[in-house]
Amino acid sequence: KSGAELSVEERNLLSVAYKNAVGSHRAAWRIITGVEQKETSNGHEEQAYCAREYCRNVEAELQQICDTILGLLDSSLIPRASCPESKAFYLKMKADYHRYIAEFTTGQERADLAESARQAYREAHDMLAKGLAATHPVRLGLALSDAVFQYEVLGNRGEACQMALAAFDAAIGDLDNTPEEFHKDSTLIMQLLRDNLTLWTSGAEGEL
Repeated sequence: KSGAELSVEERNLLSVAYKNAVGSHRAAWRIITGVEQKETSNGHEEQAYCAREYCRNVEAELQQICDTILGLLDSSLIPRASCPESKAFYLKMKADYHRYIAEFTTGQERADLAESARQAYREAHDMLAKGLAATHPVRLGLALSDAVFQYEVLGNRGEACQMALAAFDAAIGDLDNTPEEFHKDSTLIMQLLRDNLTLWTSGAEGEL
């Protein structure tokens, strides 16, 4: 809509649409990367080359999806957000899509993307510092995403676990006061936080 802020329903639909699109590409990238590594270790150079070329195609498509939503966020969605909750929601999205690109990049480009993500996550946290309950889905979702970023991109495993545990414990303490409209989403994100904590403390990789 030209010049208009999206409603909460529209905002959520947009987020789900892009997350589904990027999610299938991220899953494909992980599978193909695993195939390439396996074929390389087995000395099958031709098969490894084919996997590597296909992986580059997936990366190009993933880059395009991420660039499109990042452009929308910077040009209209974030500037038009009229309340801290909406702005934090979009800043989290911005950080997430920088994180997704960082997953398949290396060197200085990865470092720059990680810094952009870190700044956006931090700004989103600052937006919500005093405004939302610990069980609000936006606040919980932000904590989950930032914890995954800390663990998978920055390699700050202790910080990731601390962040996830703090968000989970705060939400547990306020769960009885969660509005019914948020209860399903909030408990789902809390479960993801707990699942990631279990994975991380056992040495496995978290998912989001």
